[in-house]
Amino acid sequence: MYDFHNDPTLLAPAQVLREARADGSFVLKSPHPLLPYARCMGEWLEHWAAQAPERVFLAERRGNGWFKLTYGEVRRRVGELAQGLLELNLQPGRPVLMLSENDIDQALLTLAAMHVGIPVSTVSVAYSRNTAGGCKKLRAIIDVLQPAVVFVSDGDAYFEAIRLTQPQCLVVAARNAQEIHGAVALPLLYKPESAAVMSAFQQVDGTTPARYLLTSGSTGSPKAVINTHGMLCANQQAIAQCWRFLEHCELVVLDWLPWSHVFGANHNFNLVLRNGGTLYIDDGLPLPGQIDRTVENIKSVKPTVFFNVPRGYEVLLPYLERDEELSEALFGRLHMLFYAAAALPQSSWDRLVRCAAAVRSQPLFFATAWGATETSPVVTSMHFASTRAGIIGLPIPGTELKFVPSGDKLEMRVRGPSVFPRYLDDPANTVAAFDEEGFYRIGDAGRLVEQERPELGVLFDGRVTEDFKLTSGTWVSVGTLRTRLVSALAPYASDCVICGHDRDVICALVYPTPALRELLGREGRALSGSELAMRAEVRLALCAGLQSLAKAFPASSQHAARLIILDSPPSLADGEITDKGYINQRAALALHADAVQRLYAENLGQDVILLAEVYGETA
Repeated sequence: MYDFHNDPTLLAPAQVLREARADGSFVLKSPHPLLPYARCMGEWLEHWAAQAPERVFLAERRGNGWFKLTYGEVRRRVGELAQGLLELNLQPGRPVLMLSENDIDQALLTLAAMHVGIPVSTVSVAYSRNTAGGCKKLRAIIDVLQPAVVFVSDGDAYFEAIRLTQPQCLVVAARNAQEIHGAVALPLLYKPESAAVMSAFQQVDGTTPARYLLTSGSTGSPKAVINTHGMLCANQQAIAQCWRFLEHCELVVLDWLPWSHVFGANHNFNLVLRNGGTLYIDDGLPLPGQIDRTVENIKSVKPTVFFNVPRGYEVLLPYLERDEELSEALFGRLHMLFYAAAALPQSSWDRLVRCAAAVRSQPLFFATAWGATETSPVVTSMHFASTRAGIIGLPIPGTELKFVPSGDKLEMRVRGPSVFPRYLDDPANTVAAFDEEGFYRIGDAGRLVEQERPELGVLFDGRVTEDFKLTSGTWVSVGTLRTRLVSALAPYASDCVICGHDRDVICALVYPTPALRELLGREGRALSGSELAMRAEVRLALCAGLQSLAKAFPASSQHAARLIILDSPPSLADGEITDKGYINQRAALALHADAVQRLYAENLGQDVILLAEVYGETA
């Protein structure tokens, strides 16, 4: 492991330039120019296949062990698949649509398509495996993308999705192709590579679309974000300039984050490929019943860099705290622990640091970054040591970050080579996405840690669109309050939803952790949220958390006065939570509208837990 605190060559220095504007806005940018970067993603694969052909690139669980492919083997298979794709004579610009969990077949087909200038788009498994609603979102996505090929990892698993959506194109299946009428088995797509592959490869440039990434579509029709090869290569070059150790370390990554999202695809997968690392595809998930597989995989792989979302760490933490072997496997040779996609509660940060300190002598380098699907994704990067959650770092080389007054917040906007050019076939939304200077309106708010010392970093200040006012006219910062409340309720809340738009007090819906149920022993496992709330042990534990937050932040806009315990974890299928583990505030409020009504009823039910039960303030 590296000593980041004493070796200044491992990370870029914390430096930033600030340009003040007369209208109260200001712009931050790195003083370091963005260095030259690859023409296209395929150049990375060509480089490592030549320089380190025997190094393992991809690995996945098969049976009791790991199936592995080296860079040389991946390049050979990619060339053969690329030849097969070229022989299909696909219409330019139309993508290969992936219906698959993360696996090697999808990775190979993705790399093959990109190698010859064919874009790809991976769809969230939630949209293709949950067919109860008729696959409405998947149908909408197919209408937007008009794919040239649909790839399914398993004809049996995705048969119903294909039947319901009836895509008007070729379907390719890695396994069980016979289950889908007219589907072609993936092995038949492998053809001897000819000169046509490298000829097509040489035509790919920075403007060529590489991925079409879908926005969530939770508030309307999905939008396809065009991610070009230039965007992705520029972003990885900037990341490497911030985390300089990446180009020299043994890079071993175990990752579950889905390739349907920018974090798992553009950030993690591309980071491994760009820097010649090894990616072990984690077949576990941060969910009850599936986290055990991740635990097993961590012990097997012993990663050197580890990525996760805050919810993933929340689920993993109880295992780390009681299993020293697991902590040693995760932290023993770890260079960097990373979180993104949502704000991390400070309590989770502190618990992870304690787990690491128990098994290693070097301080843990805990990093994060911030960005969006439209920005490749990284805009700001933590490339300096910190002891607190919430700081999202400084702008990466080549990217400008503008802060614009918006109510009592500063809205952040982004300009640079990693920012998308447009939404696919959607000029109206494209125009609306940019301001008059060409900055992308990302929708998040931020502020400086210290006004006079911008080099200390930027603090994430929530979503501008999520914030609301109480009837008193006071603004509520939903993102800030959510993380503070989860920390105050730790370890009993995995996440929460903030309520109070045009109300007189703030309330919250709480997703319980197993630790809350364990307060009641085995009996607690089967109780509903309302039944849990009736028990004294539970009420006291949660009231204590409400009390501590209200004492630390007494203003009515900065703590919750009431809460209700929800029955179950947030639903991925219903859009309540994204694949990355980020709570969709709007969708969650709509799904639990009855619970919100109970929080603000004239006569409160016994399942509503009140701050006033232990703290001298009217609820």
